[in-house]
Amino acid sequence: MIWQLDLILLVFVIVCAVASITVKDLLSSAIIFGAYSFFMCLLWAEMGSVDVAFTEASVGAGISTVFFIAAVFQTTRRTKD
Repeated sequence: MIWQLDLILLVFVIVCAVASITVKDLLSSAIIFGAYSFFMCLLWAEMGSVDVAFTEASVGAGISTVFFIAAVFQTTRRTKD
């Protein structure tokens, strides 16, 4: 394992996690959450756990992100911020 790559991916994961919960727009939050899942997938693959990385990529970055975005498009705004 390359520890510099692990550190860079960990920083990206933490930045995406913090950005996902601090951003005001739901669509942006869903997209950032998809990026978080993608970086977690890369982190799992780099650590040698390819089966977990594949599951994270297909479920976390794929299906969950699509469901979140579809749910955001089904909601309406109460106020015009």
